[in-house]
Amino acid sequence: MKLTVVGSSGSFPSAESACSCYLVEADGFQVVLDMGNGALGALQRHTGLYDVDAVVLSHLHPDHCVDMCAYYVARNYRVEGCPDPIPVFGPSGTAARLARAYDMDEDPGMKGVFDFRDLREGSFELGPFTVTAAQVAHPVEAYGFRIEHGDRSFVYTGDTGPCRQLVDLARGTDLLLSEAAYTHGKEEFVDVHLNGRQAGELATVAGARRLVLTHIPPWTDPERNATDAAEAYDGPVELARPGAVYEI
Repeated sequence: MKLTVVGSSGSFPSAESACSCYLVEADGFQVVLDMGNGALGALQRHTGLYDVDAVVLSHLHPDHCVDMCAYYVARNYRVEGCPDPIPVFGPSGTAARLARAYDMDEDPGMKGVFDFRDLREGSFELGPFTVTAAQVAHPVEAYGFRIEHGDRSFVYTGDTGPCRQLVDLARGTDLLLSEAAYTHGKEEFVDVHLNGRQAGELATVAGARRLVLTHIPPWTDPERNATDAAEAYDGPVELARPGAVYEI
C-alpha cells in the first residue's frame, strides 16, 4: 500500500502546499482522501485525472472538499466525454453541499459525474482496501479513517479534537497520519483540532508505529509541533510534505 501526500496545509493553502489531499494506492486501485483548496492541480503530479477509482471526504469544510468543484469540471467537460461516475463517500449532504458551492440546482447537481454515498460509522470494502470510518470531534459531521490492505494499515484522523474514537481507530496502526493544527499552550478550543503534543499522546496511547503530522496551517510553526509530538511519543515523528511517499 502506497500513501502519497498531495497537499498537507491546514485551513488554507500555503505557498508550498495545497490543502488536505492524500492518494492511497494498492493493486492498481487509487483512492483520494479529501480534495481541499488547490488539491486538484497538485494531484495531477501523481496520477491522471481519470485514473482515480474513488474519493473519500472526511468532512465538508472547504479545505477538505472544495476542489471537488474543479474535479467536476474536469470530468464533466472532458473532450472525449464524461467518464463513468466514480464513488464519492462523504458525510450526509455531500451532494447538496457541492452543488451549492458550484451554484447549481441540487437535483441533479453533480450526480451525473459522481456516485455519492453517505458515510456511516463502521467498515466497508473499497477495491482492495477495508475502510473503517469513525465519527470524530469536530464542529461538523467529520470522520477519521483506518485503511487496511492485507496485514498493513494506516489511519488518517481528518480534523478532530482529542476523542476516544481516535484511540480505537489508530490502535496498532503502522502509520498514523494525524492532524496537528494547533500549538500546545496557545489554542485551547475544545473539539476542533489537535496540537502536536496531543498527536504524540494519541500515537503513544494507540501504539502507532509511526507518526506523520499534517494539516498544519501556514501560521503555525510545524517544527514546534513536531518537537511537541516527539516529547509525547518515542517513535519516529515526521512532518507531512507535499510529494512525500510512504510505503506501508
